[in-house]
Amino acid sequence: MKPSSRFGSHWDSGLQVLWEDGERIFCRGDSHADGNGTAVLAVLPAAEHPTRAALDRLTHEYGLRDDLDDGWAARPLELVRKRGQTKLVLKDPGGEPLDRLIGRPMEMRTFLRLAVALSAALCRLHERGLIHKDIKPANVLVNSATDQVWLTGFGIASRLPRERQAPEPPEFIVGTLAYMAPEQTGRMNRAIDSRSDLYALGVTLYQMLTGSLPFTAADPMEWVHCHIARKPPAPSERLENVPAPVSQMITKLLAKTAEERYQTAAGVESDLRHCLAEWENRGGVDEFPLGKHDTPDRLLIPEKLYGRETEIETLLASFDRVVAGNRPELVLVSGYSGIGKSSVVNELHKVLVPPRGLFASGKFDQYKRDIPYVRAMELEFQDDEGDQF
Repeated sequence: MKPSSRFGSHWDSGLQVLWEDGERIFCRGDSHADGNGTAVLAVLPAAEHPTRAALDRLTHEYGLRDDLDDGWAARPLELVRKRGQTKLVLKDPGGEPLDRLIGRPMEMRTFLRLAVALSAALCRLHERGLIHKDIKPANVLVNSATDQVWLTGFGIASRLPRERQAPEPPEFIVGTLAYMAPEQTGRMNRAIDSRSDLYALGVTLYQMLTGSLPFTAADPMEWVHCHIARKPPAPSERLENVPAPVSQMITKLLAKTAEERYQTAAGVESDLRHCLAEWENRGGVDEFPLGKHDTPDRLLIPEKLYGRETEIETLLASFDRVVAGNRPELVLVSGYSGIGKSSVVNELHKVLVPPRGLFASGKFDQYKRDIPYVRAMELEFQDDEGDQF
């Protein structure tokens, strides 16, 4: 593909568009800015007039350049702003996007070698204190000849060890819904951490192994419902020749709650290396205990609520009655400040997904009691014809 005027004079050879997702264009070409004709990648906003958020993601990825390593990431080199256009230039490690290699089941040896390399790259990322938040085949570069893997697409990566995602409309959630961990949707009353990347890794491995995603959906809310409530068929149910331990590993990665998944990418890598050694030695993998080397390097406190089962059941029962009878109800939750009222109320997020309920909440500021304020929570749902109640 020939360079267009959008790419500016920074490029003096042809550009190859590797992929485009409606928001970004990912290209490969040569840069003579350093006089050496270095092979580079370029990431550009797909829109002629990109949003501020799209530009901020490019800036954010460039800001992570010192945290990324050439051995496992496509490292940013420069952020170019010229003639009203912005592009992020990355060092080109070679290879091709992983999504070009999927679409049909991978041969088992190839799958295991690439899966080991991908989990190792994710392990290195987490060791740097980063959470990717958008692991998917399009953000993975693969050299099939050497079985090397590099991560890219760090536009929404986070340095925070744990953060909360607000329950925004699915159309506006940052990330890729098909690969998104349940807690990243903002509807699980749970925080995002490195184990959210492990869920996305599970979706990616599932697609590599079987040639298809674990779920299919027609709209954003259905994707959210799939990740929160539906159990995907095990890979061994899709393909008979998948060894049971490999299928179990992927199923473990796809657990709805983070506590039930692998806790570290290092644990995933260790089990995958065991499977690869078994497969290369004798063409099969025997059952073995998963997660033997899956030891977190920090304390991970479960976010499950304890001792609030009765209160949560009361809220859910009220919602069920509203859905069944189309009559409004008012439930008051009282208690001292900091006792966990918001955590209890937020347990409603999960049950609102199937009937496409809407959740609205406000919070009284205890330090501004002189200002009148009314706190309200409204529950709504839609029937199959889209009528709202």
